[in-house]
Amino acid sequence: MRILIVEDEAKIRGSTKRALVEDGFNVVEAEEGETGLHLAATEEFDLIILDVMLPLRDGWSVVKALREKGKQAPVLFLSARDDVPDRVKGLELGGDDYLVKPFAFSELLARVRSLLRRPAARQADKLRVEDLELDLVRHKATRGGKALDLTAKEFSLLALLVQRTGEVIARTLLLEQVWDVNFDGDTNVIDVAVGRLRKKLDDPFPTKLIHTVRGVGYVLERRD
Repeated sequence: MRILIVEDEAKIRGSTKRALVEDGFNVVEAEEGETGLHLAATEEFDLIILDVMLPLRDGWSVVKALREKGKQAPVLFLSARDDVPDRVKGLELGGDDYLVKPFAFSELLARVRSLLRRPAARQADKLRVEDLELDLVRHKATRGGKALDLTAKEFSLLALLVQRTGEVIARTLLLEQVWDVNFDGDTNVIDVAVGRLRKKLDDPFPTKLIHTVRGVGYVLERRD
């Protein structure tokens, strides 16, 4: 499992990372809020350990921005303050737990395991990237307020790309997730499907969202 630590105190960040790695977790670290938000928004993590007081962007605004983007990874706040209003604020903004510094690593690991055992949060019903909006319940997509006439497979393909905005997704993974096919060789099924999707999603609009990464797959993001 992947865990992101966003903590500006090098000693705490390093000790926390070592404890998690020794417990079998794959750990990514950031030392300030802007980088932490970028990593959490563009990559997939099973848990985020987030300090409240951070340079550039504090933990409150990081979690608020993540929830607005539809990112539902559980968040464990770290703070030197044990004030009830602070703990309540963190939970109301979308945090899942709150641990006061200094803490015992045995307690940290227990809280991490507890959060990871919880059922995954219900996925947001609607996803938005730029002027593109997906309604996952009604299986409808609009761009610039105009409805897109997508087949079921095209919608599933687009939904996967949107859910992992900014992440390059390999063709083999797209086959597995959208077509439920395990395929080891070369195929143009994905390329044909993406080509059809682009005609509906990108061709009528000046800003293109789907981009090819040669030899790997595709990524959905705005590129200026």
